[in-house]
Amino acid sequence: MGDVTDPLLDLVRRHTEPVVAQTLRSTIAAVISYVVALLLSSEPAPLTAPLTALLVVQVTLYTTLTTSVRRVNSVVVGVVIAIGFSSLVGLTWWSLGLIILASLVIGRFVRAGEFVPEVAISAMLVLGVTTTRVAATAWDRVLETLIGAVVGLLFNVLFVPPLWVQPASEAIEGLAGRMHDLLLSLGRQVQGHTTVAQAAERLHEARRLDHDIVQVDAELRQAEDSLRLNPRVKEGLLSRVVLRTGLDALEISAVVLRTTCRTLTDLAKARTDEPLFEPEVADALHELFAHMARAVESFAVLITTQVSANAQEAEERLMRELAASRDSREVVARLLLDGVQKHPRQWQLHGALLAEIDRILDELDVEKRSERLVEELNSRVRAQREKYPLVDKARARLRIGRATPSVDALERDRD
Repeated sequence: MGDVTDPLLDLVRRHTEPVVAQTLRSTIAAVISYVVALLLSSEPAPLTAPLTALLVVQVTLYTTLTTSVRRVNSVVVGVVIAIGFSSLVGLTWWSLGLIILASLVIGRFVRAGEFVPEVAISAMLVLGVTTTRVAATAWDRVLETLIGAVVGLLFNVLFVPPLWVQPASEAIEGLAGRMHDLLLSLGRQVQGHTTVAQAAERLHEARRLDHDIVQVDAELRQAEDSLRLNPRVKEGLLSRVVLRTGLDALEISAVVLRTTCRTLTDLAKARTDEPLFEPEVADALHELFAHMARAVESFAVLITTQVSANAQEAEERLMRELAASRDSREVVARLLLDGVQKHPRQWQLHGALLAEIDRILDELDVEKRSERLVEELNSRVRAQREKYPLVDKARARLRIGRATPSVDALERDRD
């Protein structure tokens, strides 16, 4: 019985995921725009309307509002260009090339943005019809485009797009998980003899984190857009800043972690016939990297957790691991100093290793993270007030502003 019901339960559970919700929204909006276009357009198959609706019903409401105007603009400009060309020349290879060139150039002048190619596409589609029906077809395409755009906009206003915070949070936690595994690998690497090839493999793993960060950043940008102008979100600015500053800290930590792997690789090259460290130092470093790995993991949970109780638990766990990391760091520093005084070989690499560990711990520090969070919130609030002074005055009069209480609350928590 369990085998039969599990797929069904999984389907029911997945229907609320952003990808599934977005697929259903796009499909329904396209169908509605096609039905409306059938009633208003003279075209027997007004497919431009559902096509425009698919393009306009973007992943987020913010993206829809900022791109729909440029999409409609590009289609209308392309149609106008096609009408002008149809009255002068027919469709030949040289006229096709000329209309594409003119569309691409004019598209940049009218600021169609990333939709410049759609100017040429619209012009070609209209010009591809027989010249006797160009004018009628052209204005039908304009009408269909407007229908699709209006339906798409109304659909996004009435049925708010899904939030993409959860996928971004999972991506951030995945990045932290890979950093966690790499730190544990370094802890095992420093114990016993490490070949140059083994150290270089850890360095390659650290370099692959750069690609991971690019992917996580794309997920986060989508999540930030989904939080903007979304009526379901009360503290959209706070949520965006928490995730963004958290990813910035992880990104810096990943860069420093790559440098740490570089330091250990250089040390392996200098000590090909012996262990990287004495057994006592190696054991202390193993413990230190284990604490740092758990700290990175706890940091990711802290910045991606929306429930306050879980966030409090994650913060307490992070503070414990950071305190244990600093204690272990002091033990390692003392042991390395004793070793350098006896045998001062590659002392600069020992110092670099300690400095890199300090930098990672500093990026994960809870108090400094709160300070950066407050600074970033204040900066963004000031920028919004300077950019939209009238909106800020209206908010102050209606007392619906949400940003300032969030900043004050964070400052109280920090104090």
